[in-house]
Amino acid sequence: MTSFRLDQTTVHQPLLQEAQRMQRPENHLRRLIETPDRLKRYSIEGCGMLLDYSRQRLDDAARRLLFTLEDALRLRQRFGAMCAGEKINVTENRAVLHTAARAFGDDPIRVDGRDVMPEIRRVRDQMKQFSEQVRSGAITGSTGKPFRHVVVIGIGGSYLGTEFVSTALAALSDRRLTLHYLANVDIHNFGAVAAAIDPETTLWVVISKSYTTAETSANTHQAEQFMRDKGLDPARHTVTVTSKGSPGDDPARPVLQTFHMFDFIGGRYSVTSAVGGVPLSLLLGYDRFEAFLLGAAEMDRHALEAPVAKNLPLIAALISIWNTSLLGYGQQAIIPYASPLAKLAPHVQQLNMESNGKAADIQGDSLEPPAGVVIFGEPGTNAQHSFFQLAHQGHPFPIEFIGVRTPQYTQYTARSKGVTNHQELWANLVAQANALAAGRPSEDRTRHFEGNRPSSTLVLEDLQPINVGRLLSFYEARTVYEGFIWGINSFDQFGVELGKVLADDLRMRIARRNSEPDYDFGDMDDIGRGYLRLLFGESFRGRVLSVKF
Repeated sequence: MTSFRLDQTTVHQPLLQEAQRMQRPENHLRRLIETPDRLKRYSIEGCGMLLDYSRQRLDDAARRLLFTLEDALRLRQRFGAMCAGEKINVTENRAVLHTAARAFGDDPIRVDGRDVMPEIRRVRDQMKQFSEQVRSGAITGSTGKPFRHVVVIGIGGSYLGTEFVSTALAALSDRRLTLHYLANVDIHNFGAVAAAIDPETTLWVVISKSYTTAETSANTHQAEQFMRDKGLDPARHTVTVTSKGSPGDDPARPVLQTFHMFDFIGGRYSVTSAVGGVPLSLLLGYDRFEAFLLGAAEMDRHALEAPVAKNLPLIAALISIWNTSLLGYGQQAIIPYASPLAKLAPHVQQLNMESNGKAADIQGDSLEPPAGVVIFGEPGTNAQHSFFQLAHQGHPFPIEFIGVRTPQYTQYTARSKGVTNHQELWANLVAQANALAAGRPSEDRTRHFEGNRPSSTLVLEDLQPINVGRLLSFYEARTVYEGFIWGINSFDQFGVELGKVLADDLRMRIARRNSEPDYDFGDMDDIGRGYLRLLFGESFRGRVLSVKF
């Protein structure tokens, strides 16, 4: 039988032995990075990016074995099947075609015998026309004033990727419109947005595939009431991004326009669809959004076509599996030395952890241990003054550093200690990776740095839209390849369902108390009853609180 997961391959046991061998003192990173031509031999370039993995705990023998997984698990073949529209989301019987959202060729991509590209092109054309009309003032709100604020209502994949890209490219915005995000059902999120906008010049973009997500529905109702209270017609200030035929695509509930989503593009992979396309085209202009798409498409082709030894996202995925499943690291940090990439880690956190945090393989059999890794991150140098004490002397975890050679602001050149701000940033980037790898022995244990802490470094030339698109696709492809290696379905997310189901029951009980003030939650379990009584100003024991906190 053909293997479909790491622990079923004949190379798994030898890889475990290699991982054990890497624990020997002679294989400390301090020694590995001193081998001749280490940087040249353990770095690759492609799609305008450099991946330096010379500070990973790998030598030639371990790398050679790791690369054999590409053939053993048919990794690029499976990636090609995904891009061709095969239904690799086996639990939901769906195709996975986020790559089609940025395809510009003439080749058809078929799902159930139907070419999906004409609909994708139609939505792209619609986004282009709408964004140009809004930005030019041809489409206005109900009082005739041009739009100056855009509020994205959506949670999870409906905003995290878009927020990453809009933050990364904010310097390129002409400031015609300001983008805000209303994701959390917490009323503080709504209150902060409401305080920052001018209601008459605000366009609300409601993003929900089903248009039934509880948090998004609550925020949409709050926004509509807010508009009505200001004497505005919500239909003249709202667009929806949703599935065809959903409640958000109902002619009985008119809006300015509706942009369709597709069931073959999951939320966390949807930035290059209308989910990201509508707000990003409004903020940046459609031409910049299209340049971003072209960058993502270029990386898609690289991920599919480049052989394993030259394939950036595939090598990154293999290293991630090596660190997680073979060396035993449970966490991984993403540290971009570029403030515009501040929202990259939160996006990849959802992209990777929701995709690959699984306890069962694609055949429904248990995985021991479960797949996945904890992703977190913060821009450098901020991270150095936050959690790098732990990184250097506490529990070790691999780090993915990101450097940008040319900053978005080149006009500021004042020097401190002989260098510019950007040069100071670059010095810290290089120094941290070296310090983590080599360490510094000391007889004083408080000043002893063990080293042997792995990292990779990604380098981009700049943060133009094409490179941000490449970076987005790099992390998507890496996530997909990791899932293939673990043998899991990276495209469902049943783990988020249980809490939602329990919240449904609690919501009904809260609603009952709102309409029946004498209802005291007496038919609930003790702990749940205590918390709902607390919500209504009572103590856990049912008495009215005398102290407000």
